[in-house]
Amino acid sequence: MPSTAPTVAELAERFSLGVRGDATARIRGVGTLANAGKDQLAFLANPRYRGQLDDSTAAAVVMRAADAEGYGGTALVAEDPYTAFAKIAAVFEVVPVREPGVHPMADIHADAVVDPAAHVGAFSSIGAGSRVDAGAFVGPSCVVGEDCVVGAGSELLARVTLVTRVRLGRRVRIHPGAVIGADGFGLAMDAGRWIKVPQLGGVVIGDDCEIGANTCIDRGAIEDTVLEEDVRLDNLIQVGHNVRIGAHTAMAGCVAIAGSARIGRYCMIAGGAGIAGHLEICDRVVVTAMSLVSSSIREPGEYSSGTGLMDNRSWRRNAARFRQLDRMARQLRDQEPKDDTQ
Repeated sequence: MPSTAPTVAELAERFSLGVRGDATARIRGVGTLANAGKDQLAFLANPRYRGQLDDSTAAAVVMRAADAEGYGGTALVAEDPYTAFAKIAAVFEVVPVREPGVHPMADIHADAVVDPAAHVGAFSSIGAGSRVDAGAFVGPSCVVGEDCVVGAGSELLARVTLVTRVRLGRRVRIHPGAVIGADGFGLAMDAGRWIKVPQLGGVVIGDDCEIGANTCIDRGAIEDTVLEEDVRLDNLIQVGHNVRIGAHTAMAGCVAIAGSARIGRYCMIAGGAGIAGHLEICDRVVVTAMSLVSSSIREPGEYSSGTGLMDNRSWRRNAARFRQLDRMARQLRDQEPKDDTQ
């Protein structure tokens, strides 16, 4: 939170935005377009909320130039209002002070290295051969197992587990309950019983990644599971062993990725999607919610599977017809005219 509330003009200069209206108004926080107060900033990015603009009491609204035409209030003009709002909102975020040092109730192995400028919280443990770099934050009740690296400026917020052979780059943020580096699901059938395939690889996570709460990333069977830089994973995601996720890809909650899948750069995977193992998704692919990716995708674009929601009576009727499609296709083929020239 800034010590002095910035003016609209100061925010415009800092974030290279245009101003229409009262540039001297001071901003003390942010809010939604419908509920922002008279000293708060809101934004308009989605046209469906355009009707809320005239009734908004916000001190200023971030919007596109076209939306600012004829607006009677104060506007901060941006090409991408949502991105601009995100940058401004960070000005008002309250960041807790984290003093460097190791809590007396933390357990640091004799072979571990913790930089004096790092923080290790209460009831956390750092295993043999592991390293916590300068400015890193290991919150309360975290477990950093053997042979792990927590890179400079990275954050394990609370109850995060790095099992073994996990390498975090710089400024990685991992939310509570995440488990990184657990065994991959490797099994082989032998004489009617499963035997476990040893998981000998690790997990490598690049700079500026973010891992959501209760997300699990398994370590590789032989080679490493890899997240390249700036990958963003939501809560409750499963990443199987030997998966590789390209830089700047983002995934929403409950996505499941089976082992050895390869996902490109700048992809967006929506909530609840499933990705089968041993396939490839090229760069700049969007997979919509609840889709099942069962084969490789080699062309950029937006992909969907499944059927849309409908009333139950219609669904039951259509499901019955779906089971009849093969028979109907065979009947149509049999009715096609024969080629007498053959």
